[in-house]
Amino acid sequence: MIKLDEQGPALLRVEQLQVELGPRGKSVRPVDGISFEVPAGRTLALVGESGCGKSMTALACMRLLPAGGRIAGGNIRLGEEALQDLSETRMRDIRGKHLAMIFQEPATSLNPVMTVGDQIGEVLVRHRGLHGKPAWEESERLLEAVGIPDPQRRLSEYPFQLSGGMKQRVMIAIALAGDPKVLIADEPTTALDVTIQAQVLDLLADLQARRGMGMLLITHDLGVVARMAHRVGVMYAGELVETGDREDFFSAPLHPYSRKLFAALPTPAQRGQALETIVGQVPRLGERREGCRFAERCPQVQALCRSTEPAMYTVGRQAVRCHIYDPAGSMAWVAEPKGDDVLSARQLIDGKALDVQALQVHFPVRKGLFRRVVGQVKAVDGVSLHVPAGETLALVGESGCGKTTAGKALLKLVPATGGSARYGEHELLSLSPSQWQPLRRDLQMIFQDPFSSLNPRMRVGEILEEGMLSLCVEPDNAARGAKVDALLRRVGLDPAMRQRFPHEFSGGQRQRIAIARALAVSPKLIVCDEPTSALDVSVQAQILNLLRELQAEYGLSYLFITHNLAVVDYLAHHVAVMYLGRIVERGSVEEVLRDPRHPYTRMLLAAVPRVEMGAGAGQPSGGEATHGDMPSPLNPPTGCHFHPRCSEATDTCRAVYPEETRLSATRIVRCHLY
Repeated sequence: MIKLDEQGPALLRVEQLQVELGPRGKSVRPVDGISFEVPAGRTLALVGESGCGKSMTALACMRLLPAGGRIAGGNIRLGEEALQDLSETRMRDIRGKHLAMIFQEPATSLNPVMTVGDQIGEVLVRHRGLHGKPAWEESERLLEAVGIPDPQRRLSEYPFQLSGGMKQRVMIAIALAGDPKVLIADEPTTALDVTIQAQVLDLLADLQARRGMGMLLITHDLGVVARMAHRVGVMYAGELVETGDREDFFSAPLHPYSRKLFAALPTPAQRGQALETIVGQVPRLGERREGCRFAERCPQVQALCRSTEPAMYTVGRQAVRCHIYDPAGSMAWVAEPKGDDVLSARQLIDGKALDVQALQVHFPVRKGLFRRVVGQVKAVDGVSLHVPAGETLALVGESGCGKTTAGKALLKLVPATGGSARYGEHELLSLSPSQWQPLRRDLQMIFQDPFSSLNPRMRVGEILEEGMLSLCVEPDNAARGAKVDALLRRVGLDPAMRQRFPHEFSGGQRQRIAIARALAVSPKLIVCDEPTSALDVSVQAQILNLLRELQAEYGLSYLFITHNLAVVDYLAHHVAVMYLGRIVERGSVEEVLRDPRHPYTRMLLAAVPRVEMGAGAGQPSGGEATHGDMPSPLNPPTGCHFHPRCSEATDTCRAVYPEETRLSATRIVRCHLY
C-alpha cells in the first residue's frame, strides 16, 4: 500500500476495500480493491471521472451504502475502530462526531421540511450537547463561517428558500458542526462561485490546521486539488491507477488517464480549438474485460494491455498502474495526433438574438398575521444584456447575485417586475402562455440542479422524448427513438441507458441528460445555468466541444450563467459581471478578463484556483483573499453595493450608486474610479 505521509498517524486507513451492489452471484463491484491512508492534518484527493467509484468509496467509509450494497472485502479503520464490523447503533455515534461527510448534492441531502437551524441543531444536540440559545448561537456562527450572508435570518428558512450555492454551504456547516476528526468532502465546492469556493477552502484548510483533521477530498476540479491536497489518488473503474504527492503529480502525471485529464482543461491558449477528450466512457458496472481497464480508451494501448492486467509500479515517489512503467517490459510512449483546428460558424446571423433592457425581478417580503408587504428583495434590479446571434454571453457573479433569476425571468419561469426582453419581433415579458408556446422550441434552458429538474418517475428516454412530443418536433416514433440515441451518444452516455430512471445515474450523468433534453428540440437560444458545474474535466471538455460545435453549425446563441471563469475564457465571446442584482462590468472576453476594471471583477479573477504544470507545479494555488461576504439583497448597502468589500472605496462610493461609464464601443463599467 502506498503511504500518504510517513510523519503523522493515519486517522483513516482503508485496505483492499471491495464494494458490491446487487444480489449475491449477480453483483457488480464499483470499488475493487483500493487502499489508502488519511493521516492527521493531511488531505488525500481522489480524482477521476463520474462513475469511477469515488463517491461509493466515501459512502462505504461512512457505512451509508445504498440498498443492496455491502462491503465485500477489505478493512476500513478509523483509529482503532474497524468500521466494517460495527453495529449501526455504534456507527450513529461515530458519524458526525468522529467521521463526517459533505455530500455532493445538497438538494437531496437536506431535509425539506426542517429549517436550516433545526438541521444544524440536530448535530449540536447529539454530538456536542448544546441546546437552546448556545446551540442557536453556534449555528449562526457556523453559517457565518461558511459565508452565508444574514445568517440569523437564514437559520429560520427552509432549504427551498436558498440558492444552490447556499444549500451547499449549509451542508458544509452541518458536517463541521460535530468537530469531526476526519472529514470526507464529496465535491464540496461544485456549486459554489469562485469567491465562496476560496472562502470555503480557506475555512477547511484553517480547521484542518487547527484541529489536526484528516480530509478525504473527492473532486473533479484540479485547481482545488492543487490548492488543498497533500497527496493525490487517481481512480478509474473502481481502482487506483496513480498515486503521488501533489508536487510530483502536477509536475509529471504518469498514467495516460491522468495526462488526458490535464489535457481536457480549458485554457486561453485553446480558445477557438477543440478541447482534448477521452474517447468512450468509464466501463459500466459489471462490464469487466481482460487486461487494463483503461485499454479501450487509451491512446497508448498495445496488445499486452488488452490481455494482461497491469500491476502497480513505483516510479520515484509516485506509483502507477500501467505496463509502460514495468521495468522488465518493452512498452514505450507513442506520439498522439493533435487536436482540431479553429471552427468557424457555417450559418452567420446578423443582429441581436436577445436584447434585454432594464430587467427587474422583485420579490415581496411579507410579515405578520395579515402577510403585509414590508419590503422587497430586488433579486434583479435593472439588468441590460445583449446576446448577439450565434455568439455566447457569459453572465458571471457570486451565488445569490441574481444570475439564475434573470435567466428564468427571460423565459418567463419567474415573473418579471419590469423591463423588456426582445427576441426577434417578440416582446417576451408581455406574451401570454399561449403566445409563448411556439417560442418554447427556440428558447430552452439547462437548469443548475439536474436532480430536481428531471422527473423521477420517467425513464431517461421518455424525458428526452417529452419535449419533442409536446412541441411536435419529431412525430415519427422510429425517428424520435433514433434521435434520442444520438443525443445520448453526443453527451457521452450509452443509448442503452435510456431505460433507466434519473436516480440510477451519478450527478455528472444527470447533468448530461439535462443538456440532452435541452438540445432535443433543436433550440436557437439556450440559457445555460451552470451546465458544467457538476461535471468532471473530461466530460466538461466533451460538453464544451459539443456546445461549440452546435454553435458553429447552427448559429446557436448562449446565455451562459457560470462561476467557472476558465470556461468563460474558453467558450464565451462577451462577459457581463453581476453583483447584487446589477451589472457592474460588461465587455468582450479579452477586455474583461485580460484587463478587468471593476474591483469586483478583479476580486473574482484573483480567487480562481490555478492549475500549473511543469517545473515548480503543484504548489498550493489561489489568489488574494476575498473581502467579506455579499450583503443580503433584502438590505443592500447605500451607494455602490460593493463598497463594504472594496479596498478602493471612497466617501462618494458610500453615498452614490455609480452610473454606467463607457470605456469603449463594447466596454461598460459602473465604478466611480472611472
